[in-house]
Amino acid sequence: MIDPTRRWAHVLEKPDYAGLATFCGAPYTEDPAELPGFDVAIVGAPMDELVCERPGTRLGPRAIRQASAVPGAHLAVGMDAFAELRVVDYGDAAVLPADPVASHAAIEQTVGEVLAAGVLPLVLGGDHSIVEPEIRAAAAVHGPVGVIHFDAHTDTGTECFGVRLSHGTPFYTLVEEGLVDGQRYVQIGLRGYWPGEEVFAWQQGHGITSIFMHDLIARGIADVIAHAVAIVGDGPTFLTVDVDAMDPAFAPGTGTPEPGGMTSTDLLWACRMVADRTALVGADVVEVLPTQIGAADITALVGARLAHEILTGLGMRRRAHDRARGGIPASGASVVGGRS
Repeated sequence: MIDPTRRWAHVLEKPDYAGLATFCGAPYTEDPAELPGFDVAIVGAPMDELVCERPGTRLGPRAIRQASAVPGAHLAVGMDAFAELRVVDYGDAAVLPADPVASHAAIEQTVGEVLAAGVLPLVLGGDHSIVEPEIRAAAAVHGPVGVIHFDAHTDTGTECFGVRLSHGTPFYTLVEEGLVDGQRYVQIGLRGYWPGEEVFAWQQGHGITSIFMHDLIARGIADVIAHAVAIVGDGPTFLTVDVDAMDPAFAPGTGTPEPGGMTSTDLLWACRMVADRTALVGADVVEVLPTQIGAADITALVGARLAHEILTGLGMRRRAHDRARGGIPASGASVVGGRS
């Protein structure tokens, strides 16, 4: 039985390339009975059957784990997320190659197990279609969720190449089914040549906020994030990060790269701030398509750091909550899961 209170400092004795490739050397389990007592569970969703361009993101979760760093204090924050939070690596959902419906069901079940234990899921993708089963699981527990969505694309198409189930359509379905509250849904980093006017008309009709790259450049990242946080408010929120929100100079390994995007510096900071300032009930990092092995792959490396920044933001939120309670440590996932 894993002891969630143990801080796993022994991982600091090994270099990044040694030992079992769990995320940041976190303890590993595939047993849902061992989840209670942890705050965050890392979950892999290694599928890419629903991409419309370059495949390979099924290899993303493993590459992200390989590129993750051993725990340590964040130099800008002065805090080690793994000292503030109890993190476990819950392995990968039992996806079934060439059967995206079965894979989505497996992802929903795995994320549901994490949520049922009162633990926050941090999912490593995989193509962006995986957000649909993730949010289905989250909404089953928390009701309709708000979303902060970093991406070059809206992913609100009704179909891609005549197919409804795609990495370009999940948010259309989630909003239409009432699982995502359009009034609390913010897209950041949009650019390029897709989608068309009809999609943006549908979005406006549902109250979705779209922040394009030219808006972000004009306003600055701090103002944009403050605006997004205000829109989602205090309700349950899901953070989803498609690495193609970044310029291909920073994330060349992705299925649908789009020039003119965010810097890794801005996106890393933004993820930390969102995790600190909102009531997250789940998060993911998706569309990492590894092109090299280990830390030599800069997209997997930035994907790993994005996940680590999310954990750091959750740790900051936990620490602030503990201080507000007079130094009494929070228990379980009460803070990181958005409940007090």
